[in-house]
Amino acid sequence: MTLDRVRRGQVLRIAGLPDGVFRAQALRFDLGEGAVVTCREVIPAGPVVLARRRQEVAIGRDLARLIMVEPVR
Repeated sequence: MTLDRVRRGQVLRIAGLPDGVFRAQALRFDLGEGAVVTCREVIPAGPVVLARRRQEVAIGRDLARLIMVEPVR
């Protein structure tokens, strides 16, 4: 499943990231493959907001379509 298809409140594990600049930026935010995150908000036609360790990150829909995730629970 890709990140753009998640629902608010879901707990997810990041399974795959696109190569390139985003991968480096994601690692700076501790969002590498295997990281467990919570979906805080899904804004219609807008970003997906993820939370991990008292930090929230908004990821645009186009990029969210490239990030593979799997539900944890």
